[in-house]
Amino acid sequence: MRCPNCGNEVGPDAACRACGAVLRAGAAAAGDVLATTSASSTLRYQLVGGNAFACARVELAAGQSILAEAGAMVSMSGNVDLQSRMQGGVMGALRRMVTRESVFVSTFTAMGGPAEVLLAPPVPGDVIGLELAGRTLLVQSSSWLASDPETRIDTEFAGFRGLFAGEGLFFIRLSGRGTALLSSYGAIVRRPIPAGGRYVVDTGHVVAFDAAMPYQVRKASRRGWLRSIVSGEALVAEFAGPGEVWLQTRNLQALAGALFPLFPTQHQGGSDLGRLFGD
Repeated sequence: MRCPNCGNEVGPDAACRACGAVLRAGAAAAGDVLATTSASSTLRYQLVGGNAFACARVELAAGQSILAEAGAMVSMSGNVDLQSRMQGGVMGALRRMVTRESVFVSTFTAMGGPAEVLLAPPVPGDVIGLELAGRTLLVQSSSWLASDPETRIDTEFAGFRGLFAGEGLFFIRLSGRGTALLSSYGAIVRRPIPAGGRYVVDTGHVVAFDAAMPYQVRKASRRGWLRSIVSGEALVAEFAGPGEVWLQTRNLQALAGALFPLFPTQHQGGSDLGRLFGD
């Protein structure tokens, strides 16, 4: 089971030993529950389904709403009202387009009584819940899954650092005091960085980080570009503490590179499989 407040693995305890978050009674014993709502959370949820195929089960009180990425809904109670709109108006929609996110954001509202909504990311991986508690996070474009209305959602211009990092010119900026649900390809690992400390991450593995934390994108090896390229890393992001960074243990671009040689070669006369079957 993972603590929803700090992301650390916890045993069958009533509270997380790392951050003190109170865990729902019996959640650790439930085989399909990875994590549940912390005491300070503004949103009631459970993370279910296993780390490889995690899903968020969000519990809504009557009249309560949650905002989610378009297409994230797996199922919902019959009394949930679903509306989709452009987040942030026309300019907000344009900025979401350059982050490779859907222009529309879905709003789920429980009507007349309590309800639940199940939300999941499009790729196999992890889901975590984070309490913003007044801090601001920068999130990679594909990792925002959902948040309650108390969380402000915007875009942050990353400049060419973001472009070179493979994230595009904008990150998603989350701020306020609400709860945010983030997703990943692979498991999510939280790494705290102390004041004065420096931490290096492959650019394809960054999920989110504290917006106030300085960072730079540089070649992986300080000995030159050739050593960086042959190492298989090329570009890395170097963060300076204090702050926290959340990482994903897998990289979709690396998966695409591993699968590409296995695809049939395309020729003018059709694919190898097509010729094999007479197409």
